[in-house]
Amino acid sequence: MVTLAVVGAGSRGTSYARHAVESGQARVVAVADPAAGRRARYPEAAHYADWRELAALPRQADAVIIATQDREHVEPAVRFADLGYDILLEKPMAVSEDDCREIVAAAERSGAIFAVCHVLRYTPYTRALKSLIDAGRIGEIVSIQHLEPVGWWHQAHSYVRGNWRRTDESTFMLLAKSCHDLDWLVHLTGEQVTKVSSFGGLKHFRAENRPEGATDRCLDCPVEADCAYSAKRIYLPLAGQDVWPLSVLTDDLSEQGVLDALRTGLYGRCVYACDNDVVDHQVVNMEFESGATAAFTMTAFTPAAHRQTRVFGTRGSIDGDGERLVVHDFVTGRSETVDTRATGDATASGGHGGGDEGLVDAFLSAVTTRDRSPILSSPSESLHSHLIAWAAERSRLNGETVTLEGTPQ
Repeated sequence: MVTLAVVGAGSRGTSYARHAVESGQARVVAVADPAAGRRARYPEAAHYADWRELAALPRQADAVIIATQDREHVEPAVRFADLGYDILLEKPMAVSEDDCREIVAAAERSGAIFAVCHVLRYTPYTRALKSLIDAGRIGEIVSIQHLEPVGWWHQAHSYVRGNWRRTDESTFMLLAKSCHDLDWLVHLTGEQVTKVSSFGGLKHFRAENRPEGATDRCLDCPVEADCAYSAKRIYLPLAGQDVWPLSVLTDDLSEQGVLDALRTGLYGRCVYACDNDVVDHQVVNMEFESGATAAFTMTAFTPAAHRQTRVFGTRGSIDGDGERLVVHDFVTGRSETVDTRATGDATASGGHGGGDEGLVDAFLSAVTTRDRSPILSSPSESLHSHLIAWAAERSRLNGETVTLEGTPQ
């Protein structure tokens, strides 16, 4: 039985901890979070209002789940590594290149089992797709098209109204949301990225697009019923349910509690009257070591759904929708469908299509056996994925193609 400390008991930390406990492989013995209501989710654990209180003690658990806000990752990650904890660290690792490098150095110095939460690597869908590619079913990869459909309401929740809306308070959109996808493309190809270019911006969620007559809050807005981003429509149907994204708004999940949160909190604001500045659409073009290319699109203006991917090879191609893979064989002219559907959907509340559970199981296995092989990305591999995101953001802002350091010219 692995003992766990949870540092940051919000939706992600709680999700990972829940999977660990429900698997029968772990129990939570300590939790650190400034919110008393979140600490109360773990009645049998020792409670700390600040992670530093826990870190001031000798090691209290085998491993720690670090799921604080993005800008608050580096200090606890380094400290708990130095204390000898194995570490499951929510992505992104940190919000600066130097901080990411410091975390990698601490993980390597300590010898800890260390995993960044690149949950897309651990889905049944990804395992099946990777197996087909590695088996040579489509020959050598030449190019990839990959779409992340963020979802109109998810963008409004997290990146317009919510915690990741501002670059200066969190980080830029590509790192916060899509380092998942950049890492996933590296995982599929088995290659590092050498060059990056990118375009995108904040097109829609701006004050000049505010409908005539709209007020600052949805609850008293006369045009709310005709708005795609109505907070009433997004959150009120979830009243009474302890589910994401409602659990982010308030600990009082009653209808009145939700109404109070929408009346006074971040999530009841008009999406055209927020202080957001992160992009709502972006494209990233990548070149790999072999000369293969990938084109990645992240956009808010979709249903919240699984990623969609097309992989083009020299002997065939694969079309994937997050659940099914259709393999086209150029030699035989035949197509084969591989069904990989798992319990849950593509969202955080659905466990990212089995990725959350797969990640947690892999981490607990590595902690128990001291065999790192279930962890599908090393600290340095995770760092490379993050460096792609910074290169893409530099390209977007400066209008240039960026060559990653340490890669072939």
